[in-house]
Amino acid sequence: MNTLIGRGIWAGLTALALALSSGVSMAAEGIYGLAIHGGAGTLTRENLPAETEAAIRETLNDALYAGHRLLAGGGDSLSAVIAAVTVLEDSPLFNAGKGAVYTWEATHELDASLMDGRDLSAGAVASVRNVRNPIRLARRVMEDSPHVMLVGEGAELFAREVGEELVENSWFDTDFRLQQLHKAKQAADPSAMLNPLELGNKFGTVGAVALDKNGNLAAATSTGGTTAKRWGRVGDSPIIGAGTYADNNSCAVSATGHGEHFIRHAVAHDICARLAYQDTSLVAAAEYVIMEKLAAVGGEGGVISIDREGNIALPFNTEGMYRGYRLGAASPVVLIFKEE
Repeated sequence: MNTLIGRGIWAGLTALALALSSGVSMAAEGIYGLAIHGGAGTLTRENLPAETEAAIRETLNDALYAGHRLLAGGGDSLSAVIAAVTVLEDSPLFNAGKGAVYTWEATHELDASLMDGRDLSAGAVASVRNVRNPIRLARRVMEDSPHVMLVGEGAELFAREVGEELVENSWFDTDFRLQQLHKAKQAADPSAMLNPLELGNKFGTVGAVALDKNGNLAAATSTGGTTAKRWGRVGDSPIIGAGTYADNNSCAVSATGHGEHFIRHAVAHDICARLAYQDTSLVAAAEYVIMEKLAAVGGEGGVISIDREGNIALPFNTEGMYRGYRLGAASPVVLIFKEE
């Protein structure tokens, strides 16, 4: 259920890197790496066709490559997480960007956020309808405005002013998501909040966390929200501290799950705070929050996380989670199911 890379395994990877790189020391270059996710939920081999599984694994590998390439070249963690998430936003296989789910009114409303662990700078957008890559707009909010979060029409206006690519809302359409909407509306009470796990077998969110060679952490998260959402509903993905958090003094976290629970329990920040203020490890902090604290109140989902020493924890309390990581010169690892 959980995948983690600790200092002991990292030492083995370092030794392998030394053997394969003509004596270039990983320690001299600095520890670096990233982890990604593409959502969690009822993901089993029985309900995921082999062709779809292969396409998802390939895209997750592409996202890892996009982020890792920048890190390996000395790039910063913030640019790396944006590069990885952009690949996932542009894929119809994930509920972010191109593959976003439909609202009750058969439109798309997108959310995204990111955070820089160097100085706690952050940017977020919510309920945008025409921004091709919300994660890129979140960066512009962070760097080119005095604000942390912009929403709706105001965020769209800002996107035009800073030159972010805009598309028609129909650009995000996919037949698969439309069928999910029809199914959801047939089964749903229009006045009720729909559980995304029951509707699509998966929480649709993508994210990335990274540690660069200079020891800087960053996190990014993007989503299309929940199928058949109404009234401008916004989940945890654009909320700093709930779905996204990064602090060089502790760790970087990106979450995926039933957003209302992740907001109420400030999941991303809670994990980082436990690491900063308690004598504990990243793995212990992340597993406690996801497997015990969140599970106790019916909160379903998971997180990806990396700390300043290059340890990674990927706990989830659902049947599966699209996830992957790549550390230093080691090969990328992509996982989907609980038993992997």
